[in-house]
Amino acid sequence: MSTIAYGIKNCDTIKKMKKWLDAENISYRFHDYRVDGLDAALLETFEAQLGWEAMVNKRGTTYRQLSDEQRAGLNRETALALLLEYPAMIKRPLLVHNDRYHLGFKPDQYHAIFHAHQ
Repeated sequence: MSTIAYGIKNCDTIKKMKKWLDAENISYRFHDYRVDGLDAALLETFEAQLGWEAMVNKRGTTYRQLSDEQRAGLNRETALALLLEYPAMIKRPLLVHNDRYHLGFKPDQYHAIFHAHQ
């Protein structure tokens, strides 16, 4: 079983996710976009699994700082270019567990992901 969580370490939701995973004694690797980077191939994999619309964090500061033209012109191509340039705009956390992809963190959601087959 492999679990990788992607995000940015100073994000409050990431901190809650890490605390939950640690409390449940679930081993995982954390990939910080700012430290470990993000390349186009990885972003394409995420998009193929989740869809670019779901990946764009429209509630975050980075998205709100985009120009009206950038927001109005969002499509797969422009969104992926922006997400590659501004990984903080990717909804967090992005969790890959047993080759399944999940966005966001809620304790009930994670309980279902990690304890459904026990």
